Amino acid sequence: MQKKCNFCGVGESEENPLIAGNDTYICSNCVISAHKIFFGEEEIEENSISTEDIKLLIPSEIKALLDDYVIGQNRAKKTLSVAVYNHYKRIFNRDQEDSDTTIDKSNILLIGPTGSGKTLLAQTIAKFLNVPIAIADATNLTEAGYVGEDVENILTKLLQVADGDVKKAERGIIFIDEVDKVARMGENRSITRDVSGEGVQQALLKIIEGSVVNISAKGGRKHPNQDFIQVDTTNILFICGGAFDGITDIIQRRLGGNTLGFTQDKRSKRDDDASLEFIDSGDLVSFGLIPELIGRLHILTTLNEITRDDMIKILVEPKNSIVTQYKKLFEIDNVRLTFNQDALESIAQKAIDRKTGARGLRSIMEEVLIDIMYDAPNLENYEVVITKDVVENRDKAIYIKNKISA
Repeated sequence: MQKKCNFCGVGESEENPLIAGNDTYICSNCVISAHKIFFGEEEIEENSISTEDIKLLIPSEIKALLDDYVIGQNRAKKTLSVAVYNHYKRIFNRDQEDSDTTIDKSNILLIGPTGSGKTLLAQTIAKFLNVPIAIADATNLTEAGYVGEDVENILTKLLQVADGDVKKAERGIIFIDEVDKVARMGENRSITRDVSGEGVQQALLKIIEGSVVNISAKGGRKHPNQDFIQVDTTNILFICGGAFDGITDIIQRRLGGNTLGFTQDKRSKRDDDASLEFIDSGDLVSFGLIPELIGRLHILTTLNEITRDDMIKILVEPKNSIVTQYKKLFEIDNVRLTFNQDALESIAQKAIDRKTGARGLRSIMEEVLIDIMYDAPNLENYEVVITKDVVENRDKAIYIKNKISA
């Protein structure tokens, strides 16, 4: 026998579930009506998304903020600024859309070498727009039925960052890194993956395109009896990033360039960067992304390989630069930390040689400063000068007494 609401007589449905109590039932519509009667609410929009705490910035303002924290990558910053502005402008003005015109969501694909700033761009934008952001590594994801992390767990991470506020999570940002690592195995590519990369891509389609997904607050498959929370991904901005190593060869072949042969000169990073400017969806399909996923990542932009000069600027110029952070650490012990220019150049070159991009700078800095930081509490009122020899040969730093007043 079908359950019915004891107040209005309507039967139970997915759109209008029933709440049971003492052999009686009340539907969600009647609950909302009762709320209006008792509390005088004019209207309750079940699917409304609060935008009061979102700081909607215009593209030039977004790019200016990115310039303070990300060195170079001007084209990527401009493209991302416009895309993010349009996305949140769409949310702010969703009530003004007429019935004949619906503005669809545009997700973003960032292609660039490791350490070129893809994750930092997404984090910086989320910070200044005051929206939650969840960062996931695609290599940890598996399709349903395999041991690993469910794709839906990405939404659980976002909900946790939003302090459990579903509405806040539903207009947040999800950054999926290393998306190129779930490319399916192509005809001439030696990609090995324990769990089908194509299966992961298929699983991502549902949440990226916009749908209501049941997730668990705790995540994972270890709590089969727990209650589920519904999250609508329609207004969540998805930003995917990846290095896509080898895709320049695909682009070169399509453009008619010779990428094989013993007489070919070694191609430079500048040539690779130039090739990326001509990337299209067909190249991504050849690389191993399924067309359905590419079709949901409407905005594509590329990031360049970071040069040594850019690496030096990254060390000192951003508002939260690595050098500034370490200087602050030493100031707490009343020690002044100074870097010679040749020391900065040497640190930048080490990062280039290790092919770690900007993210490798911190580990290099730790290696250089570890012994000095060990002694820092005993170096009050000293200035410590880091030279090229300290970076390259592990020579002792220069210690100068009485440069800081007590």
